[in-house]
Amino acid sequence: MQAIAARHASTPAQVALAWLLEQGCAVIPSSTRRANLAANLSALAVHLDAQDRVAIAALERNERLAAPDFAPVWD
Repeated sequence: MQAIAARHASTPAQVALAWLLEQGCAVIPSSTRRANLAANLSALAVHLDAQDRVAIAALERNERLAAPDFAPVWD
């Protein structure tokens, strides 16, 4: 995501939002910081190419980044 973001002069979060929007997902990002709100809106201007889409689709999935002992069983 970082490499794709660098090519598009954007952030990884903007790339993720752009990709989700292209997939037809309803995306509801949130932030309390005005700069982050503006950055989220800027994701609309990120246009991913076929190479970007293939790279994002190939990313590893089904891995929790945080799995505390008290977390519910999600899967």
